[in-house]
Parts: sequence; C-alpha cells; structure tokens
Amino acid sequence: MRIHSLPTQLVNQIAAGEVVERPSSVVKELVENCFDAGARQISIDIEQGGTRLIKIRDDGCGIVKEDLPLALSRHATSKIATLEDLEHVVSMGFRGEALPSISSVARLTLISRTAGADCAWRVDADGTERNFDPQPDPHPEGTTIEVRDLFYNTPARRKFLKAEKTEFAHIETLVQRMALSRFDIGFKLTHNQREILNLKPASTEIEQERRIAGICGSAFIENSVKIDFESSGLHLTGWVGLPTFSRSQQDMQFFYVNGRLIKDKLVAHAVKQAYQDVLFHGRHPVFVLFLTLDPALVDVNAHPAKLEVRFREGRLVHDFLFSALHRSLADLRPGHQEQTSTLVQEFAPQPQAKPVEGYRPESHKPAYSPRLPQQEALPLNVEETIQAYAALYSKPEPVQKPAQTQPAAQTKGTPPLGYAIAHLHSIYILSETPNGIILVDAHAAHERVTYERLKKQYHSGNVPSQPLLLPIKIKVSPAEADLAEQEHEFFMSLGFDLNRSGPETVILRSTPALLNNADMETLIRDVLADIIEHGVSTRVQEQINELLATMACHGAVRAHRRLTVDEMNALLREMEQTERIGQCNHGRPTWIELSTHELDKFFLRGQ
Repeated sequence: MRIHSLPTQLVNQIAAGEVVERPSSVVKELVENCFDAGARQISIDIEQGGTRLIKIRDDGCGIVKEDLPLALSRHATSKIATLEDLEHVVSMGFRGEALPSISSVARLTLISRTAGADCAWRVDADGTERNFDPQPDPHPEGTTIEVRDLFYNTPARRKFLKAEKTEFAHIETLVQRMALSRFDIGFKLTHNQREILNLKPASTEIEQERRIAGICGSAFIENSVKIDFESSGLHLTGWVGLPTFSRSQQDMQFFYVNGRLIKDKLVAHAVKQAYQDVLFHGRHPVFVLFLTLDPALVDVNAHPAKLEVRFREGRLVHDFLFSALHRSLADLRPGHQEQTSTLVQEFAPQPQAKPVEGYRPESHKPAYSPRLPQQEALPLNVEETIQAYAALYSKPEPVQKPAQTQPAAQTKGTPPLGYAIAHLHSIYILSETPNGIILVDAHAAHERVTYERLKKQYHSGNVPSQPLLLPIKIKVSPAEADLAEQEHEFFMSLGFDLNRSGPETVILRSTPALLNNADMETLIRDVLADIIEHGVSTRVQEQINELLATMACHGAVRAHRRLTVDEMNALLREMEQTERIGQCNHGRPTWIELSTHELDKFFLRGQ
C-alpha cells in the first residue's frame, strides 16, 4: 500500500494506547491536570470500576471558552512554549495528549469556568477534534470532566480489563499515592455512590502524618523516622520506616521527584544499599520520600505515561540518596527515638483468659529461627582473637573495663536502655527503665557493636592492599576497558591495582587484603557492570562488610554464656553509643521495649 496519513481519531487512539492502559490511567492524567490548575479540592466519582463513568471535579483556575477546543486537540497546552520550557518542566502534564487520547476511546464531556466568567461552558468530544460547539452551563468556578463508557469503540481493549473490583482497586491505590504527594489538596473518592476516601488538606506535620496513617496505616508512622536532608542543590524529606518495620513486598514504597510519583532503578538501588546492613533477608523497606531538585537536572519526558524519569547527574543523586538514608538509619539509637519492633507487635501475647505459653504463638512463627551456638566462658570486655583482623592492625583499641553498676536511685538520670537486672535463659538481658522493661538479645547486640567497631577501624586509614604473586589478565568488553581506565583512581581507593593493557584487556596486580580468597575476576566484572548500570558500585564494600560481619559474629558473645551484671550493663552502654544498634548484622531485632502500659494490659490492670 502507498504511504498515507492516518485519520485524526485513529492517531489519537494509537496515542491512547500509550497513555490510557486502564481506568486508573485516565484518573492519573485528569488528576494531574487538577494539580496544574491550582486546585485545592478534588472530587473523583467512579462507577463500575471506571468503565461506566469517571467524573473528576476541581476548584482550579478553569479554562476560558475560546481555549476549550484546543484543550481537546493534540499537542496543545498552556504549560510549555519553547524547548527551554521543556528542559525545565515544573508542571505535572505538558504533552497536550491526555484529553484527545481519552476522548478517542470514550465519551468525554468537559465543563469549565474561569474566575469572573458569567457562566461555565460545556463541550463534548469524540477524538476527531472537529465539530466543537461550546454550550453554556451553570457549573461553578473550576473544571469537571466526565469520561463515560471507556473503550466503547475499541472492544479489543475492553476485553483486557479486569473485574470491576480489581479496576477500582487500582484507582483507589493511585488516588492514595497522589494524595501523599500533595498534602495541600483535599481528596474525595466515591465508587457507585459510596464514599471511599475523604481526605482534608493537611498543612501541619501532625495532619500530614494523620493522612499518611490513614493511607499506610498507623503502624507506619509509629515505626518511622522523619528525615530532612539538603546538599548540593538536592533536598530530601519524608518518612522512612525502621528496619524492623519491613514488608515481604515492595507495596509501601512511595518516592516523589518534584511532586511526581516515579519508579526508578537508580532510586531503588540507592535505597537498597542504604538498608543493606540492617534489613532481614527477603524483606523490603517502607518509605514516603520527596526529592526536590532543579527541574533542569531531571528529564520527566522519558516515558509516555511519565512514570519514569532520567536524572542528568545520576551518580550525584544516587550518592545523595544513599548518604541521607544511611545517615538517618545510623542515627537510630536508644534514646534518640522510641524503638518498636514489628515482630513484637505481631507476636506479643494479647490479654486473654487462659495463660499464654510463650510470647510467640506457634501459628505465627517468623520465617527465621535464631541460631543458638555455644561458647566457652570468656569475659565480655576481652576481645576475642581474630586472626585476619590482627594481621592488619598491630594496635587494637585499648580495652576499657566496664564501670561498676550503680543503682538507679543513685544516678541523676537513667540511661535509655536502663540497668540490667537478669540474664534470662543465658540469652536475653532483662533491663528495667522508668517507662517499663527492655529485652536484649545479647549475642545479636554484641554482634552489631563489634561489627560497627570493626568497620570504623577498617576505614580509619587506607584500605590495606596485597600484591598478587601472578597478575590476573581479565578479558572485558571495549566499553568496560574504557571504564576501567577512567576509574583507575576509584579502583585504587578500594585496594585494587587495575590497569588497561589492551582494547579488551585489563590487568589486576593487587587486591584488598581482606578479600584474598575471593573470585577476583568475577568481582571486577561485576563492579564494572554495576558502574555501567548505576554509575556507582558498592560490590567490593559489600564483600568487605560481609567478611567483617562474619568476623564480628565469631567475636560476639555467644548465647547460653552466662553474663555478669557488670558485663550486661557494659553491653547496654555500648549499645547506646553504637549506630544501627536496632538490628544485628543479619537484620534481626537486637532489643525491644515493653512499656508499663503494655504490661498492665497483659494483666488487665485498670480495666
């Protein structure tokens, strides 16, 4: 066939295939238009999961009568005018494709009124971009868009829709996520005339946390920390969950860039690295985070549905996110913030008539079972011999004797973790505080203390490097060889002497001393692949940390080794000064607190 121009409606239907995947896609595009219109209240009415009706009303600035036909035409927008505007996009929408694309696969009605106008104007569209005939309407200031019979003229697309309940679930999830991005806007969502959500504008931090609790659950706020970091023109705010408050799925991760909800591999990688040392395997962190940066540093035009973005300085953003999250997690120490373990909330006994056998019901056992290795009796304040560590450092830290225990009544203030009063089953330290009791897994806690100490000592100087008796020749791709040559200083900082010796060859002459038994060829390939993919690699650091964690595990006090009161209090004081003390090296909780109020509930006191 000869080349020919496609009909306008068919062009719009093709565009709709990129923008309108399901009813929730329509809601996303229209609500984003409400954001750009300066709305303060958005009402969303859904019928039959969005297939019969999607009606969205806002109180924004509205559209003048003369612009209504343009609003329903492709590539017509008020949000950009030049290429410079496209490189500094500050609005949610800017392509000018949403309304004509939607109207090509549904029956669309647009009603809008601007401030000071005598009346509103109503126009119907069918995707042909022709025969627009605006009619007066008594609509108040703002805009209402009705989308009826979605995919009525494309039955093949309609067949791919799921059940009404499923489609509405996608809409509800989307509205909740968009509500988290704009605390200054009120949202109302109904389905088949039944109110599902009614969120009022949230101006204060308490109101914002209340909105988050309404969407993510009150446990999220109770087990999260507020963060606020700013550096190099980047600003990160929001809430991050404690490592003990993790989930089996990535269903509670909300990340916004300049107010736009996105999913990005670089962001996911930075978050994963920040939680690496403290998260139990197979679990995923929870967070609601907002990144603000110069619009010129992020390309929001990388995806038709604007779900993905492209950072112009990817490594800068990655390092900033990692540092901000890593620092916020490291600062979570006893006394800095109330420590609450999801495991305790989930498995703690509830008040009941008959006695409780143990505090973890058999039907709700966690996925792991703690290891209980044996150890001969050694005082806690004596460092155990670690051969690999001793080979690197000839001057270990001086041993400090634990201070003698002082009764709580004789001290001016009780420490955050209180004072030890018993060693239960030779495993758990029981400590008393003014607010209740503390239970500490002695092995897990000492493991984290020792691990953090080893890391500090290891990184206090240059990474010890060990020359290879026989250099290793590694075949790589030309791009990887170029990268190895460019990043020579980076590899040297890690303890690798890596040099290029040909178009597709690099030679490794020395390695970090702690990794003398690692598969160096595979490690170098993986590091190069990481840098190409993410702009940065932490693989070497991960292996070093893994080895230090193993050393810490062997050096930590073992379960079933009876501790004296002085030893227990010495460990509690160390914990209060140690970063990331809430979890051991494997991500398990190290301590939990039961308040006097919770203890009273167990015994029905005051009820």
